[in-house]
Amino acid sequence: MAIGNGTAGRETEELVRSLKSQANAEVNWDEIPIFLVSEDGASVYSASAVARAEFPDHDVTVRGAVSIARRLADPLAELVKIDPKAIGVGQYQHDVDATALKRALDHTVEHCVNAVGVNLNTASAHLLTYVSGLGAALAQTLSIIVLNMGRLLRAKNS
Repeated sequence: MAIGNGTAGRETEELVRSLKSQANAEVNWDEIPIFLVSEDGASVYSASAVARAEFPDHDVTVRGAVSIARRLADPLAELVKIDPKAIGVGQYQHDVDATALKRALDHTVEHCVNAVGVNLNTASAHLLTYVSGLGAALAQTLSIIVLNMGRLLRAKNS
């Protein structure tokens, strides 16, 4: 279970833990771990065009909650959807030239994505744009192909 670390995050965690201890025996609540997850930039994502495209039928609160939960599963894939300035990269980030900051942060994200790699079956078009050699159009095309096929590649069992 992912709980945002923002306002009342710790209190919410304590509440959930107390509710787990009072829950019925049909579910083994002890097997469900609870994690506090950074909310940095979640509100920016939830109001973004990327979020509206992913969840057109949901409001900003639901989109923000989904973003926080997905950060637990794949932080890099989720955080690339947020303008790096919104994540809070340091106390003096506003003193740096905005263009230079964006260029440096984009380069860092691209380096991380290429060092870690992506799973084509689960990667969003936005994440794929950071893969060396893929532009926005090719990333979007790959994303649509995977969506239409259900799966593009299967991992081989060695």
